[in-house]
Amino acid sequence: MPIVTIQQGPRDIELKRELVARVTDAFVNSLKIPAEAVQVWIQEVPAESWGVAGRLTADK
Repeated sequence: MPIVTIQQGPRDIELKRELVARVTDAFVNSLKIPAEAVQVWIQEVPAESWGVAGRLTADK
């Protein structure tokens, strides 16, 4: 059973629904497994807890 973890900033629930569906489809198509075997976990990290290039993303 594949478990996919996605770390990202907060997103709208509709975008997360689409993301989960597309990631699941990718595993179903490439590994030839049922969708029920794929788990997708989304970890949302606030902008003040994420940094890129030495700066918090909240400061951009």
